[in-house]
Amino acid sequence: MKPFYTLLLLSGMAAGQGGVYVPPPTAPVTPPSQDTTVTRPQQPDKKSPLGSELPMLDPSAETITIGGMTIPLGDNRILKARFEKYLSQPPESSEEAMEYRANIKDILATISPLRQGGPQLYEAFKKLPSAGTYPGDANICSSLAEAIYVAMLAKQDVNGLKGLNDSIEQEKKALTAKQDWETSHNRSQMLDQTTRTNQGTTTQQVEREGTGTKSLAYKDALRRIVEIEALKKKNILQTEVQTIQAKTQYQVNMMQWFAQRRYEHVLMASRFYNQIWKDGDSALRIDKNSDVSKLFTQSVGMSPTVSSLDSFSNDAIREVDKYIEAFNLMLTRGELHSASQRLMEAYAIGEYLGPVASLSLDKKLRVAAYVRDLHELYGSLEAHDYTRAKTLADKLKTDAKDFPSSKVDSAIAGYTLASDLAIEEAKAQLLSKNNDKAAEKIKAAAEIWPTNPKLSEFRQMIGAAGPLVTARNDFDRLLTEKNYREILRRQYELAPAIQGDPGREDAFKQIITNLTKIETALGKAAEFSKMGQSCAAWEQLAELRESFPDDPKLGRELELLAPNVSQFTNALDRAKQFENRDQKQTGSALAWYLKAKQIFAGSKFADQGIKRVLNDILPEDGAGATSSTK
Repeated sequence: MKPFYTLLLLSGMAAGQGGVYVPPPTAPVTPPSQDTTVTRPQQPDKKSPLGSELPMLDPSAETITIGGMTIPLGDNRILKARFEKYLSQPPESSEEAMEYRANIKDILATISPLRQGGPQLYEAFKKLPSAGTYPGDANICSSLAEAIYVAMLAKQDVNGLKGLNDSIEQEKKALTAKQDWETSHNRSQMLDQTTRTNQGTTTQQVEREGTGTKSLAYKDALRRIVEIEALKKKNILQTEVQTIQAKTQYQVNMMQWFAQRRYEHVLMASRFYNQIWKDGDSALRIDKNSDVSKLFTQSVGMSPTVSSLDSFSNDAIREVDKYIEAFNLMLTRGELHSASQRLMEAYAIGEYLGPVASLSLDKKLRVAAYVRDLHELYGSLEAHDYTRAKTLADKLKTDAKDFPSSKVDSAIAGYTLASDLAIEEAKAQLLSKNNDKAAEKIKAAAEIWPTNPKLSEFRQMIGAAGPLVTARNDFDRLLTEKNYREILRRQYELAPAIQGDPGREDAFKQIITNLTKIETALGKAAEFSKMGQSCAAWEQLAELRESFPDDPKLGRELELLAPNVSQFTNALDRAKQFENRDQKQTGSALAWYLKAKQIFAGSKFADQGIKRVLNDILPEDGAGATSSTK
């Protein structure tokens, strides 16, 4: 039977008071209250960092304002495609193009009301077919000439009806005069007519049939006069209808050319209109609910007229001249971004006007390259390709010193940083064995920036992290099994796997520190054993056993030393038993401690027991008694 003192040291009774590893205290888990309100995190806004704010790329910009009137441009995507096509086309600067523009100016000058001697409708009309032969005119001048011809024919019909009305009016006047003369010279013959009644006989004079107003000739004249009046009204109504129809057909062409932004043709048509119809009626006869009518009424608050079309066309031509002038000035300053905007605005207003059509090709190619990079930048941002976006933004800054890069740079910096932080957090979660959170974070990083180079690094890290994950799992298993000796043996393998995890690092450091202390003590005990001082070796380990009762190697070494120190440990056990009795036997305890001291003179346990017993015997001067026993 093992002595009591030895059993106390070798047992696990003190395991709850110490050990190689003591886990940190766990905070008590408070059950959630039933009144707790769970707040779900709001979903992040997935809008593009720039949204639709990039200049020249706003999908909602489908109108442009000229002279206070908002003109729709149609589908902005189609406009951009046409603008890019325009930038790649050679300029219309040939002799044929110059001759065409000279013809247009000549026609406008010939039909102008400010021309010396007055406008010449026929001379201007004769010049239209030659202008219509130019391909860039799209035969609109020929269409204008045909519209004028139809209007003149309609006007001739109206004049013919007016002449017919004049002739039948003369007939009516002659017939009226004739009947008035005959009525005044050929009086009606009167007859006495007697009528008998119950009251008597009455006689009265009546007009004789066939004479005066009772004649057939007089009745026929009245009938003819009524027919003439009806025919006149019919002709007048037909004249008005033909005039309205002719004006409407003519105005339809004008509105179509205005919608096509053929402003020079609108000016010519307007001036021809004023020469064809000089009645002062210039109102456009269009449906009030039509888009064209709303274009004027909602923009300028008035009904459209031929004069308003003329005014707006002149204003549009002037605006295009100003835009091209500003474009050339900005281009010379290196402000390519603003210059591109001015050119696009000029093109949107009047793509067929001379200043736009005759712009040199080298200038357009500079703008085309810039606009192409700008569109690619916008596409890169929409696709979250911030690597390509950064390259394009730097290039655009070099090409255009006025490129507004603040929003682009902010978006690139913000989203790339967010993606990088998500990847770093995914790494931390992966090392913490939180695979679900790591997957969530890496998914968020990929959604923010799919082409992030660090995603490839993370993929490589996952491929290389197989041994680390295995080592970390082994560490957790060994810690659960309390196999601390295996952790010490594999410390250089396990340390990299738990790096960055505060909880695991603290456990690892505590285990390695304590086991190193135990190994140091075991080494000293081995030296004592070699020198034949088994009791010193036993005390070296027994003192440490009180702090680390769960170390198997320490317990095994104590068991190996037990046979060699049985008398010494028996003396200590007997002394401890006498000391711990309810009725302390201090004399017997002191005797056994002295016996242990006799066996091993350097015993710390015996010295400590002697001090305690002497303090019980001589509490006032126990220190002196203790010193005398040494």
